[in-house]
Amino acid sequence: MDKIRERLAALRVEADANADRADIAEAKNKQLELQLMQKDQEITSLQHKLGVLDADLEKAEAKVADAKQAREYGEASKSTADNLTRKIQLLEDELDTAEKNVKDTMEKLRQVDVKAEQFERQVAVVEKERDSWERKYEDSLAKYQASQKELEELLRTMDQL
Repeated sequence: MDKIRERLAALRVEADANADRADIAEAKNKQLELQLMQKDQEITSLQHKLGVLDADLEKAEAKVADAKQAREYGEASKSTADNLTRKIQLLEDELDTAEKNVKDTMEKLRQVDVKAEQFERQVAVVEKERDSWERKYEDSLAKYQASQKELEELLRTMDQL
């Protein structure tokens, strides 16, 4: 009888430990899902920024093209040419800045993609762990219920004696 009680106590401890581990795994899974969602939002934000920068780049290139055309037509006046030259320089600086921003954004996007893949792999691993713990919990629960039935049958048998 003491052995059965000890076994039941051990099963209860094991079931509690399994439940705790399952809770921890679920919390970790939720945290990773939250991080994944944040990274997805960051990717979306970076993609939007990339689109804006692409549009800015096209505008800047159009401005450069317009400024160059204006310079060709305006060489009659030196002051006009000087003004257009300064304007072109500013636009080229803007273009360089925009190109640098596009490169930086593309690198960040690539890094975010790598991180997202890593998080997806981590989520898959955590989900597998969670599934394993759930199976172990179900097995422990089935063992516990079987032990409970055995105990009840043993008690009935002892009562009949």
